[in-house]
Amino acid sequence: MNIFHKVSEKPWLPQADDVSEGQSATHPKVPSERIALRFFLAVVGVVFFLFIITFLNRSQYPDFVALAGQSWQPFTNPSQLWANTLLLFSGSLALHLTGVVTRRNADNTVLFFLALSVFLSYLFILAQLSVWKELMVNGYGLALNPANSFFYLLTGIHGVHLLGGLCVLLSVSYNFWGNKSRTKLRASIALCASYWHFLFVIWLVLFALLTATPETFNTIASVCGF
Repeated sequence: MNIFHKVSEKPWLPQADDVSEGQSATHPKVPSERIALRFFLAVVGVVFFLFIITFLNRSQYPDFVALAGQSWQPFTNPSQLWANTLLLFSGSLALHLTGVVTRRNADNTVLFFLALSVFLSYLFILAQLSVWKELMVNGYGLALNPANSFFYLLTGIHGVHLLGGLCVLLSVSYNFWGNKSRTKLRASIALCASYWHFLFVIWLVLFALLTATPETFNTIASVCGF
């Protein structure tokens, strides 16, 4: 080492390595899985946003007949959709509680809440299919009205994303049975819970739009400049 460099050193000042270590301690590194999930949720959010904007724009055409507003329309009293919302909320809550009990290493309780979340989410999908069937039986086919088409499209895309989440959740359940690392299990459940909460918020937005009256559509569209 150069002697002049050695003499000019100031050991009482923090060195570069010390600074970087301190910064790492202050700002812990975000796991790559969480970064990937955030990116994926951002993409999904943009996709739904574009569909919703298209939906609002299409609602201003004369052939668009809203699914709520008059007593004879199916979602003027959306009791079935409220029940479905409760199912999805309960599934999301059960998954959140799974993460809570995982930190306590209570395996039986973890298994219970994990299975409950899968069961409730699966019931939500079946309930949505039941709504589809009821609409078709009552004459609200896919191509008969743009509002019908958007209902099937938006709820279908939402359901596909939930099915994908269920596949991941089943994989997490398999790893639980395989006695994988509890640290990795907690991280996986936390990611799944974030995904479920996101899908629940998306569903609330879709629910509000799909059961809106023509007056509501006109007000929102005018605010958006359509």
